[in-house]
Amino acid sequence: MKVLKPLSELISLKGKKALITGPALGIGKAMASRFAEAGADLELVDINERGLRAIARELSKFKVEINIHKTDLSQKEEIDALWEKLKGKEPDILVNNAGIYPFKNFLEVDDAFLSKVMDINLKSVILMCQHMIKRRLKSGGVIINIGSIEAIMPFAEGLAPYSISKGGVIVLTRTLAKEYGKNGFRINAIIPGGIITPGTKAVAKEITQLRLGLLKTGVLFGTRLPLRRGGQPDEVARIAIVLATDLSSYVHGALIPVDGGFLSA
Repeated sequence: MKVLKPLSELISLKGKKALITGPALGIGKAMASRFAEAGADLELVDINERGLRAIARELSKFKVEINIHKTDLSQKEEIDALWEKLKGKEPDILVNNAGIYPFKNFLEVDDAFLSKVMDINLKSVILMCQHMIKRRLKSGGVIINIGSIEAIMPFAEGLAPYSISKGGVIVLTRTLAKEYGKNGFRINAIIPGGIITPGTKAVAKEITQLRLGLLKTGVLFGTRLPLRRGGQPDEVARIAIVLATDLSSYVHGALIPVDGGFLSA
């Protein structure tokens, strides 16, 4: 009879290294905190160097190794340089969390705007996954990509490029899961929605400044949420811990909504 691991062992990340993008604020910050609490050493990647230093200081209490990397994920050269620095000490876990969601009327979207959204939200995820899989092709690992409810059910006006980019992340996740499960990878996506972060608070501020289209969207979104409240970044981070640990040893190619029931309503 197979001996089951105790829960404390299943949820531990001691001896593992996790690379998390976008950990300076919001969901990424919450994930960095939970991963450190679970015992993982961290490689934290963000363009916000001040935020990186602040989260590194905050997480020092967990007594894990923390390295920070100021990196512009819209630039392939910087992504390549990051992985060159990590050569020989590649992460066991990759969390592609960094992203932007600027609003713009679809008819006003120009090439520069579209390129910026796609480079950060999709192209960087493709490149980060490519590096991770190449470096760990014989040893496998865990990849967690962050999608969005907007990619499955577009709701807010002015987010077409964002929704398209996150749709690409979802397709990428399922494609890589199909192709590289045999190499020991577990690859899944979290689909957040209605999470209260500095970014969504900035949108709320715009609403208070009488952007009527956003005001209507905010009201409709709230009435659609079965839980009748916004989510917290830590509620996404907890699911990331599940996907990163042996708690989800047979979960692969999955899309896990963390949206207060939005997609089911």
